[in-house]
Amino acid sequence: MVMKRSKYFIITIDTEGDNLWEWKEGTPIGTENVKYLSRFQELCSQYRFKPTWMSNWEMINDDRFVDFARDHLEKKECEIGMHLHAWNTPPFYELPRGENVGLPYLIEYPKDIMKEKIMTMTNAIEQKFGRRPVTHRSGRWAMNDSYFELLHEQGYIADCSVTPYVDWRTSIGQTPDFAGPDYSKELPVISVRNGIIEIPVTTLWSEEKNKALWLRPNRRNLEEMLYVIEQNYQSDKDYLMFMLHSSELMPGGSPTFKTEGGIERLYEHLYIIFKEISRYYMGVGLEEYMMLHNNFADLQE
Repeated sequence: MVMKRSKYFIITIDTEGDNLWEWKEGTPIGTENVKYLSRFQELCSQYRFKPTWMSNWEMINDDRFVDFARDHLEKKECEIGMHLHAWNTPPFYELPRGENVGLPYLIEYPKDIMKEKIMTMTNAIEQKFGRRPVTHRSGRWAMNDSYFELLHEQGYIADCSVTPYVDWRTSIGQTPDFAGPDYSKELPVISVRNGIIEIPVTTLWSEEKNKALWLRPNRRNLEEMLYVIEQNYQSDKDYLMFMLHSSELMPGGSPTFKTEGGIERLYEHLYIIFKEISRYYMGVGLEEYMMLHNNFADLQE
């Protein structure tokens, strides 16, 4: 099929420790999922897709991940962005605790502590890879005006934390009565937030299912993902954004893919959707997508 115009496929991977959904505060965070990243990277490279590994504190401090990422960065087969989990990114700061406690969002912290944690992650990535990251996704999807402003100050150009049509308010934070962001009224359009270009994750609202459909595998949503791909291609949007967690590539690394059989089912679905996407879309990293759109620079001013 002849493309109507250039369409771009962006793969974003929240690159983080093992099964953080079930992690208990005070226990070590494993990073064994590093050993399972090569298979996914090789699949991406097969289709000339370029994953953006949105990397957090524990992964950046695992030499195995750094060596893996450096190798593929040198081959221009991937990009590195920043992904920040506030609970274990220095500096440590004690927050008040609510009665029902979840993991803290960065936006629960005082602004000066937010800034220090952002700087810690940014400097660590620069030290490991020789250049500062310019793309970002927040931990647990939570953003606010201060967060965008601080990212802009540190030289970031793009964020991909907004999930249109999705309400995260059932995901509680640590401080009393703090809940996750409500993006249910957000539209899937690129916008500017305090100097940062917001490139939302691709979601599609389904009236029939009364929920947002993602390009995010969960073992049961192959037909939904194919529908999102087709509808997005028919739309005027020029990008399609996929997301997954690095730990979901490892058996037992997430509640979704608990067994080797679950991982094989994941890859069965990945082969199907990647083959379909390759018919219509050109693979790019998130930063590369920004560079292809010179007019985005005008939006930041």
